[in-house]
Amino acid sequence: MQRTFDIFVPGRVCLFGEHSDWAGGYRRINSNILPGQVIIAGTNQGLHARATAHPNTLVIKSTLPDGKKADECRIPMERDALLREAGSGGFYSYAAGVAYYMMTFYHVKGIEIDNYLTTLPVKKGLSSSAAMCVLVARAFNKAYDLKLTVRAEMEAAYQGEILTPSRCGRMDQGCAYGQVPVVMTFDGDFLRAHQSRVGKPICLLLADLKGSKDTIKILSDLNRAYPFAQDDTSKGVRKYLGEINADIVGRAAQALAEGDAESLGKLMTCAQAEFDRYLMPASPDQLTSVKLHKVLADATVARLTYGAKGVGSQGDGCVQFVVRDEQARDELVRHLEQTYGMDCFPLDLKPPQTVRKAVIPAAGFGTRMFPASKAIKKEFFPVVTPDGVAKPIILAIVEEAIEAGVEEIAIVIKEEDRRLFDEFFNAPLSPDHYNRLPEKARRYCHTLHDMGERITFLTQNEQEGFGHAVYCAREWVGDEPFLLMLGDHLYMADHGSPPCASQLIDVFERSGRRSTIGVYVADVSEVSHYGTVTGFWADDERRVVDIAEIAEKPNADYARNHLVTEGMTKDTFLCVYGQYVFTPAIFDHLQRVIDEDHRERGEIQMTTAIEDLRKAEGLSGFLVAGRHYDTGLPEPYVHTLSAILANHRPTA
Repeated sequence: MQRTFDIFVPGRVCLFGEHSDWAGGYRRINSNILPGQVIIAGTNQGLHARATAHPNTLVIKSTLPDGKKADECRIPMERDALLREAGSGGFYSYAAGVAYYMMTFYHVKGIEIDNYLTTLPVKKGLSSSAAMCVLVARAFNKAYDLKLTVRAEMEAAYQGEILTPSRCGRMDQGCAYGQVPVVMTFDGDFLRAHQSRVGKPICLLLADLKGSKDTIKILSDLNRAYPFAQDDTSKGVRKYLGEINADIVGRAAQALAEGDAESLGKLMTCAQAEFDRYLMPASPDQLTSVKLHKVLADATVARLTYGAKGVGSQGDGCVQFVVRDEQARDELVRHLEQTYGMDCFPLDLKPPQTVRKAVIPAAGFGTRMFPASKAIKKEFFPVVTPDGVAKPIILAIVEEAIEAGVEEIAIVIKEEDRRLFDEFFNAPLSPDHYNRLPEKARRYCHTLHDMGERITFLTQNEQEGFGHAVYCAREWVGDEPFLLMLGDHLYMADHGSPPCASQLIDVFERSGRRSTIGVYVADVSEVSHYGTVTGFWADDERRVVDIAEIAEKPNADYARNHLVTEGMTKDTFLCVYGQYVFTPAIFDHLQRVIDEDHRERGEIQMTTAIEDLRKAEGLSGFLVAGRHYDTGLPEPYVHTLSAILANHRPTA
């Protein structure tokens, strides 16, 4: 069975440092030249594709930005044929160049790529050609399991592109890093790259000036200043691409780290002014940029932005703005479209999500679901989710975590169950079984395998309770916050709301990364089955509560006397929802509970450790916009099946 891989590669915009990438390359000849420094960011737009291995041919189908389909490319995976196509400069020359490189240096055969959607504008300084090169390199990497790093994919893309008539620089392939800002340093043949931290969300806008520029002419004119400056104009080029650029890039990286949009915009305006002063004289017919400067001088643009500058090699290609907020961006889009007929593309720079890992305990015996759990693990009991697909419960939980942005998942299991879990997520179907599936189910096979690549199975050797199962993930989690989800609960967000786990992670981030547990409003009859909390509302909407006490399955009298939260109706309480975001400090408290053999109902539970964590660093509860369904008891399981269909059936 051939696996199909979904791939997205964004374009890239050079926020700061255009041209310094190739300038830094001249340090091979003249060590007095300063290294080049740039800050790039992946765009919101890019190439969407599906890829699979092919026995002997490079096959590419492409859909253009206007929705039209380009002619299909079919080239034998033979070196001479690939080199001829690469050198032709045709539409598929970039793909052929990368395929030649991959075939030469790795044991690969063919590849089939369907670039079914292109949202990235071409020939506008956003590296559409480099995105295609990275797409092909990544397709080979995934289809043949080459285990290449992003840096290696980027190098393969660059080596493939220079086999074409394109005169790209190494910076262009930085789109391989994705939709994040990256600082790159070019020192001769040596390249360093690292992701730049973004302190707060920053709104940018890219716009097509609908002009023209000759990038080859610009590069030719500016290259006259290297490797040795011959006149004052050349010295000016060297000064801007050297010391001035290094200073601006350094300050811009700091502004990004602080989330200081205003300073970032001012630096763009400064960079454009210095560019005009020192580089425009070297190529005046290309860099005078009448359209660019008309837009930059527009009073409405100035009102809505913190600053702006040209994109890429500059000229009248594209312009980028740091806008004041999303409302200002919307207004600026309307103004640019109506006044100049420009096409606009939003770009969002966001802090990376700190919650990258999730832990799902699934090592219990399922005693409450016996004897069904003797035949099948309770985590594999079936449920039909709103998308109409019959899934085991554990799969629905994993999907919830992935939808919330989690990158890695640990499932805590018994050693004797490892084969069952591993076969489900990682083992391919037999060809006969696979071929009998409908197309939708076949695609889901590939989705399962992709999920399997994110999952690590951890063993709980002794079934000592929920808290002990969580503790088994301590080494795997490391020094990071993590999402904890029960292995027998399903979560369904209210219509129009993000996934429940996403809501919880968002509150964790907004609260200064304070441990947060999901809660819901429950009747007094339910408190004896769940953890119950009380505290003080921390927001006017009464969604976030500063927890003052947490009790594990209290009786009704204790709840009425100790766990009433202000503003709740009579005999209603806040019960634990089954999702948590913890700082790694929770493991220190679990360690103490285990060392002291502090048990609840004969097992190591979480409640004491959570209470200790609350006392040490505080704890928030969040009233999730959604519902949770318990599948660990017979009657609630039946209710879960009917409730999901009744309340979450998709509309036509």
